[in-house]
Amino acid sequence: MIGRHSILAGSLATLFLAAAAGAQPPRLTNGKVTTQAAGSPLSQSFRTLVGAQPDVAWVGYSVPAVDGERTMCCFDSNNGTTFVNGVSDGRYCCGACRLEPSGSEAANRTAQPTAPAGPIKLEASSGMVVLFRIAERKVDRIRVFSEDCELDAGGRPVIWLDGIRPADSVTLLETFAVLDPDRRNNGPMEGAISAIALHAEPTADGALDRLVAATQPEAVRRKVTFWLGNTRGAHGMATLQRVLKDDPSIEVRKSAVFGVSQSRESGAFDALANLARNDPEPWIRSEAIFWIAQKNDKRSSGIILEALEKDAAPEVRKKAVFALSQLKDDAGVSALVSVAKTNSDAGARSEAIFWLGQKAGAKAASAITDRIDNDPNTEVKKKAVFSLSQLPPSEGVPLLINVARTNANREVRKQAMFWLGQSRDPRALAFFEEILTGK
Repeated sequence: MIGRHSILAGSLATLFLAAAAGAQPPRLTNGKVTTQAAGSPLSQSFRTLVGAQPDVAWVGYSVPAVDGERTMCCFDSNNGTTFVNGVSDGRYCCGACRLEPSGSEAANRTAQPTAPAGPIKLEASSGMVVLFRIAERKVDRIRVFSEDCELDAGGRPVIWLDGIRPADSVTLLETFAVLDPDRRNNGPMEGAISAIALHAEPTADGALDRLVAATQPEAVRRKVTFWLGNTRGAHGMATLQRVLKDDPSIEVRKSAVFGVSQSRESGAFDALANLARNDPEPWIRSEAIFWIAQKNDKRSSGIILEALEKDAAPEVRKKAVFALSQLKDDAGVSALVSVAKTNSDAGARSEAIFWLGQKAGAKAASAITDRIDNDPNTEVKKKAVFSLSQLPPSEGVPLLINVARTNANREVRKQAMFWLGQSRDPRALAFFEEILTGK
């Protein structure tokens, strides 16, 4: 019996220590941290705490986060400190994140740093820190960081709350996921939505479902659709499918397509393909085709080419050509060459030629010159001439000179000469001198 009691006591002690470690304040510099127990109910005690702050302050706590590989911290870039939210390999991450604007008076004060509350982790943490900026006795902003990210409080006090239940945190945050008509910006709304989505807490799914309902403002719904795909797994995908079917706003549905593209669920690519083929709205089909090209999937080019051949909407076909230009490696160039040479739509051929001009390389140059020589449509030929002008000068200028010398179509020759004039290339100047002097 003693052995069993000892094991039980040891297990309870381990659980207690793990919980206590999760409630410790973040790694913080340039600010004073005071710790207090979270009141109950949280929403009421939190608002009392906010109303009692005479000056700018931060209130924060930690909760478990979804996706243990996610890093939410900062790195030093040429333009200052840049926030990152995603998977990091550790090479560029992480420096201290400034909570306050760097030019503010408080941020320039010097305070004794607070030592890290525990060992500095080398792996991405499983928890996150939720921080509320309090100004004029109300929540001004909400930010989220990995729990092992170092934070610079900018000289402001930080009140750290212990004992927060994740479900209570979701309930509190949902009250801030609203648009404030008195604010120029979105205030705490965006931070509240992202914080809810990042909770490793089942009630976060219900909160996001409520926030993406058609009765919510469009700006809120659009923000939620990204996080549904990015963080909420199978439930998020199911909710996005409902949004795509039922939401009255085309802009919200387009955002939902982006959300599907961010999902790591196995059916995400098939969902995009179904939208590209079957959605009744051309703008949704176009959006799906664009994001299919970003997925780096070997099936992408086939679906995009299918849209070029079968979709009745010109805007969808145009987006499909652009999507081909976004495919990785040589797949995009080969597909564009095929469209430029064989597609029955002159507009699609012109678009393909334009994007080939942005690709450079021998295959692109060959396809462009082929269209100048052989396309039956003068406007397509002229677009091809423009595309030659977009190639690197070492490739494009000699080809333009050849077109200006030899092409049988007067309009095409004029177009080649115009773009040679814009190039200011010495070879172009020599060509013009030859033409003008007869030498």
